[in-house]
Amino acid sequence: MNSKLRMALLLLPLVFVVGLGIFLFKGLFGDPTRLDSALIGREVPSFELPDLYQPDVTHNESIVGGRPMLINVWATWCPTCYAEHTFLNQLLAEEDVYIIGLNYKDDSRGAAVRWLQDLGDPYAISLFDFTGLLALDLGVYGAPETYVVDENGIIRYRHVGDLNERVWRNDVGPVYYRAMQESGMPIPEHRRELIE
Repeated sequence: MNSKLRMALLLLPLVFVVGLGIFLFKGLFGDPTRLDSALIGREVPSFELPDLYQPDVTHNESIVGGRPMLINVWATWCPTCYAEHTFLNQLLAEEDVYIIGLNYKDDSRGAAVRWLQDLGDPYAISLFDFTGLLALDLGVYGAPETYVVDENGIIRYRHVGDLNERVWRNDVGPVYYRAMQESGMPIPEHRRELIE
């Protein structure tokens, strides 16, 4: 074996260990709520799902667009969704944020309806995704997840984890308010700083 080949074989484990170290270091300090989505910049996938409250009524992708909105993936089995729910109600009450709720793989429609009746319903439309097919098409890892969709039905942003005031101010809100601005809708005075 010549000396160059021997040197390459000796350096190969070192290169592997350094590469693995860099990969793990990036993962250690990365933000787990920032997961890339192949759907950013693309339309919300086609779907046909029943309404949570009225099983005989079905909705499809035509309910998406026309104005900026959030699609919020939630479930009654999700403790983080419970924590996030107060903030969603606040967004609706104080800022009239348009939210479509996607109830994700709940075993019981009744439990989901009772949840909204007890905690308040921030959703303009509530979809029942019992099988999780739309969530799968969206690339959902679990609940809660929230998507910002513009007036053309294009997904602008994806947030994994709960929405709260900090996340809204730093990440989700600026994208939502820019979409509102582009569609000609007025932005609440106290939120204008988020897009300046």
